[in-house]
Amino acid sequence: MGSLAPRLRDPVLVTGAFGLVGRAVVERLLADGRAVVASDLDTPAFHRWARRLGRLHGERGAFRADPADLTDEHQTRHLVWSNRPRAVVHLAAVIPPACYQRPGLARRVNVEATGHLVEAVAAASAPPRFVLASSVAVYGRRNPHRTSDLLTAATPVAPSDLYGEHKVEAETLVRERLASFAVLRLGGVLSADVGGAGTGMASMDFEGMLPTDQRITTVEVRDVARAFAAAVALPDDVLAAVAGRTFLIGGDETHRLVQGAITPAITAAMGLEDAVPPGRPGDPDDDASWFATDWMDTAESQAVLDYQRISWPDLLQEVHDRAGARRYAFRLAAPVLNEVIRRRPARLRAVGRTHADPWGDVAATFGSPREH
Repeated sequence: MGSLAPRLRDPVLVTGAFGLVGRAVVERLLADGRAVVASDLDTPAFHRWARRLGRLHGERGAFRADPADLTDEHQTRHLVWSNRPRAVVHLAAVIPPACYQRPGLARRVNVEATGHLVEAVAAASAPPRFVLASSVAVYGRRNPHRTSDLLTAATPVAPSDLYGEHKVEAETLVRERLASFAVLRLGGVLSADVGGAGTGMASMDFEGMLPTDQRITTVEVRDVARAFAAAVALPDDVLAAVAGRTFLIGGDETHRLVQGAITPAITAAMGLEDAVPPGRPGDPDDDASWFATDWMDTAESQAVLDYQRISWPDLLQEVHDRAGARRYAFRLAAPVLNEVIRRRPARLRAVGRTHADPWGDVAATFGSPREH
């Protein structure tokens, strides 16, 4: 636990700093001239990444790595006490589908660790701004054939899985104990750096379970990072004027997509044309068979945080450009990948079905999507 590097002056503490969003947030804050304390689990991979950033930013007193297990109340309290941050960006979480595989761990990280961190912040002599990463999962399943409204900060929460329930609980902990905070409910976070996005077969299985006509607002991870950096810097009077201090974070209107269009477009941009077999649409007559995403109204969050830069076409063009000459090799590999995915147990279970059954498939593949 902890680091021997000198304490930074008025840093931003970022938890879950080695995750997809965490790395982008740390790099954005450093680019904005902020001092950053990056915290994550004490692993070799975290230290390798931290050493690289330390070489780039440590000498000017801008970066420090301080690993901690936030499920340990004492480590969490020490993390806040020893660094005295001006703001905390709390990103550490166990997200789908991993949260369904290890629900006990997910609760300890998503809820209990958030509680430890909130209490440590509340006990500080000068409590820092707290910026919580939440999710549109708090709104629960959404049948696009029965509703046409966009999600807003005022839409009532109605979680339909344990991840949404965890995020509602985490938000409540923050709202009840802290005065200066912001809650950022994220849409579908994507990265143009496909090789660094951490996509594995479990994620591919999970995506294949979701209704192809499920509405979702996506957002590139660097725009997410801009939103968090802006929330850190926002004056308290401006933050207080935002309804519930809650922001919906998604890309511009080009990011209002359907689930079944996302992976085929990204893989095609890489040269993997038709590499992913098509999924199934949702059942319009069964509200319970839909997943917890929808299109979002991001007008207010964009007006206040000014974070949207990368459109959906921009993202696809960057994926194409990053693939470069590898696209020719990828094109040859596409039929093999398609066959591998078709033979996955999660795909085979769905053979003969007309409609997607996301919650049934999640339960059969990963574990119960509910805690109770």
